[in-house]
Amino acid sequence: MSKAKTFKKIAWREVVFQLILHFLVFIFYTYDRTNRTFEFYHIVFFLNYAIAAAIISYILIPTFFYKKKYLIFTANLILLIIAVILTEEFFLEKVFFPNTKRSDTFPGVFFMLADILPVIAILSGFKFTWDAIVKQRQVEKLTSHIQESELQFLKSQINPHFLFNNLNNLYSYAIEASPKTPVIILELSSVLRYMLYECKARYVSISKEIEHLKNFTQLNELQIEERGVINFSVENINTQYEIAPLILVVFIENAFKHSQSAQSEDIKINIDISMTEDVLNFHCSNNFVPINKPDNLTHGIGLKNVKKRLELLYPDAHQLKINEHDNFYQIHLTLKLHKIV
Repeated sequence: MSKAKTFKKIAWREVVFQLILHFLVFIFYTYDRTNRTFEFYHIVFFLNYAIAAAIISYILIPTFFYKKKYLIFTANLILLIIAVILTEEFFLEKVFFPNTKRSDTFPGVFFMLADILPVIAILSGFKFTWDAIVKQRQVEKLTSHIQESELQFLKSQINPHFLFNNLNNLYSYAIEASPKTPVIILELSSVLRYMLYECKARYVSISKEIEHLKNFTQLNELQIEERGVINFSVENINTQYEIAPLILVVFIENAFKHSQSAQSEDIKINIDISMTEDVLNFHCSNNFVPINKPDNLTHGIGLKNVKKRLELLYPDAHQLKINEHDNFYQIHLTLKLHKIV
């Protein structure tokens, strides 16, 4: 939608909003509860206040108040109130009540202000209310755009991180002319296809994500060969739910990276994924040799990114526990998933 159309849409909504509220105040102000009638002079007096409120709302507030020119705003406001009083006292009163003696005392002016100011304050206050509603919607929309941009940025960092690790391994296999090289290329192609073409949405089917995790695990398992045991278990997955893509793969990638960097044999990696109603339970553990434990075990780029994405996508809907126990590095994540609409 263009800016002109958006402005026109907002303007019409504001007009309707103002008309309804002005009508309600008009009924309250002009209706004579004693005689159950509307007096014409009340209508004219109300129009005097409504015009003043319109000048405040659409001239003084945008021109001076919102631009923090408070002294000029106050001076013009006082002049406008004086003009309303003079109009009522020297014109409207003479037209509708020619035989009434005008009060020049301070109490008379005070009671007039007490009659005028509440109506003008309420009518001009509608503009503040409307502007506050519009600003709040703009802030929410801007916040949503910022979060979306940040998520896309974090997601874009995952692919280069993944490629950097796996292309190095593929290069070493190619130099050795390993027969596993074509298989690794095929698995890598499958993983990249998912990352490039199926992860554009904020959420994907849980079944697709788990299939990607299986391919990713098989790709890395080829590199371990006979140096360890990899267990990948999936239970009770409800395919009616969806998950943010590439959330879990970072933990699996770290498990392979840290196990291989810390030891050359007896590698043990366990990956368990299950669901309890709408809650996903993800557990990933890998062993390591304490002497050769990497210094950045809990401070990788990928891990920082996934923590940030969890904060943005699953606020108050996830719990991440990271600990070390008996030479095992363990990740346990619970996620409250969204059902596919």
